Amino acid sequence: MHAISEEARRIVESVIDYSRRRALWQDIPLDLPDSPERLALRASGSITRTGIGAEEALRLWDQELAPTCLSTDHPGYLSFIPSAPSKASIAFDLIVSASSIYGGSWLEGAGAVYAENEVIAWLAEEFGLPEDAGGVFVQGGTIGNLSALVAARDVARRRNAAAGRPNPPRWVVVCSAESHSSIASAASVMDIDVVGIRPGADGRLHADAVERALDEHGESVFAVVATAGTTNFGIIDDIGGIADAVHARDVWLHVDGAYGLAGMLVEEMRPAYRGVERADSVIVDPHKWLFAPFDACALIYRDPRAALRAHTQHAEYLDTLADGGMVNPSDLAVQLTRRARGLPLWFSLATYGTEEYRSAIGYGIALARRIADEIAARPGLTLVREPQLSVVVFRVDGWSAADYDAWSERLLERQHAFVVPSSHEGEPVLRFAIVNPQTSFDLLCSILDTLVEARADRAA
Repeated sequence: MHAISEEARRIVESVIDYSRRRALWQDIPLDLPDSPERLALRASGSITRTGIGAEEALRLWDQELAPTCLSTDHPGYLSFIPSAPSKASIAFDLIVSASSIYGGSWLEGAGAVYAENEVIAWLAEEFGLPEDAGGVFVQGGTIGNLSALVAARDVARRRNAAAGRPNPPRWVVVCSAESHSSIASAASVMDIDVVGIRPGADGRLHADAVERALDEHGESVFAVVATAGTTNFGIIDDIGGIADAVHARDVWLHVDGAYGLAGMLVEEMRPAYRGVERADSVIVDPHKWLFAPFDACALIYRDPRAALRAHTQHAEYLDTLADGGMVNPSDLAVQLTRRARGLPLWFSLATYGTEEYRSAIGYGIALARRIADEIAARPGLTLVREPQLSVVVFRVDGWSAADYDAWSERLLERQHAFVVPSSHEGEPVLRFAIVNPQTSFDLLCSILDTLVEARADRAA
């Protein structure tokens, strides 16, 4: 397996050739999922005692397995939060894998860590955080939120210990009821309670509601989570007002910007993010709106020392990693072994420059507003809320959940687009999550046209 042989050369060339074709595909297929039973008929038996060979394994992937994996970089992939990695980031991801880089410590990956830190520093500056802010790239928003909350609780525990105060029977984190599900997941892992506050009529979490929660739960609250771009609507909470409320009580403020914080790179959007610069920690996922491959979440702390105290692992075999006095990425989050997952973003930023990123993000925001106006003008369609970022939510008048499901399935079967229903206040709705700069106004209009056709068929 490890020898530099003719077989090894053929394997590497075949895989690189496949990767080249996929990365440069002019007409990316949307593809369709399939059932375990059907896949078992077509693709079982690949793991054998002597192997099936690289040629057959690659054929199996190319012809049977890959076509059942939806292409999140397809312009018509508009569900959840899509991914649209730049060509430079895709290409460099191959280098990261081929180089067997360990990104957990400075000792073992100094150059990789330095490059990643360059990106962290740029993001921190864009978000208005202090010059000595720092952080790390982790797997995704769930791990980022968990790691930030672990650090926040550790700060609260140490503060109580220094003051001679007991810890509360149950720790509490306060957030919007519209917060991402990863906050509840993190709370379950940490065995803490979540106080989810119903947002205002505008969908935003406001300071007065946070203040009431802080009054009610007192010193049990160790952190408040504000969202910079909710997944379902792309709404930014009242981060500035929330920052006033939490800082008056010495409570940690975490900003979950996994999807939406990238919008802060667009100058005209900056006022909507007022208060991010006062956060104790923030996250943003480059594999969403910063055009990097899966998987990457940038977790940034105002004071990285808080994270170091909470997360550094201690063992005899690890002591040498701390001897050089450098901050190791593995000491800043819930992880030890880590891929240098920030490098594809670093390469892409270095290649294209930051202005290209601002332009691409701005395109998505402008397109969302344009298609929202189109939806509002079409009979039978109702815009649920004006978009703030690049998520557009609307309904088809008179449709049931079954109608939405049937239409969505037909849309994917035709390989037109991938748009699955969501819900808002118990009502089924549709949403366009626009991330890919290749998504066009004409494509979105053609999807709306199919809704008109489906309504006519239903009426008939």
